[in-house]
Amino acid sequence: MTTAPAAIRLASVSKVYGSGPGAVTALDEVSLGLGRGRFTAIMGRSGSGKSTLLRCAAGSDRPTSGTVWLGDTDLSGLTQPALTRIRLRHIGFLFEADDLLPALTVEQNIALPLAERTVDRTWLRHVAAAVGLADRLGHRPSQLSGGARRRVAIARALITRPAAIVADEPAGALDTRTGRQVLQLLREIVDRTGQTVVMATHDPMSASYADRVVFLADGRLAGSLDEPCPLAIAERMTHLGAW
Repeated sequence: MTTAPAAIRLASVSKVYGSGPGAVTALDEVSLGLGRGRFTAIMGRSGSGKSTLLRCAAGSDRPTSGTVWLGDTDLSGLTQPALTRIRLRHIGFLFEADDLLPALTVEQNIALPLAERTVDRTWLRHVAAAVGLADRLGHRPSQLSGGARRRVAIARALITRPAAIVADEPAGALDTRTGRQVLQLLREIVDRTGQTVVMATHDPMSASYADRVVFLADGRLAGSLDEPCPLAIAERMTHLGAW
């Protein structure tokens, strides 16, 4: 298999919270390339470092040591204002909670990451259509199902044409059927547009939508699995002592 160029690369990244005897090492010398145009799932038990890895990869959290690259940009060397600009323009975020603003329409919620930039309405309509919201742009979140609200969140993550979408348990708060629809939509976006998606999850079925699963244990890399299936993922997690 040919390795895709990295959209995001972590080089010897460690993250330590606190100091002295009470310090907690969330990531320990993690080096990892997240392939461009690929869907990567990060798995591990609670406390393994999944969310910390996502935050460092997205520039939301600075590592204690090591380097994070977004394409050719070294995030570690940027000032905080420059890092914020890079993050807002080049990373799309998708969390377990949708965080839609109830007073705004679907169209306005999708456009939020653009801040004061001019909205390319042709692109916005294209993104809305891609996630099945072409006829819902004037609706408000209270008029939508849970699955439709999650589609708004995905469109909002796509609107800036990001280098990568970072998703933390994107199906976690949804019922099984709706969660599968959201994961299938992410899979289709990767396949159709070459979008990069990096997702943290604890669920083998969710992770099976990815091209590659990376396992963490106690803040360290603990192997990976290409073209995963739920059974193989569950077996690997069991061997890691994750359950």
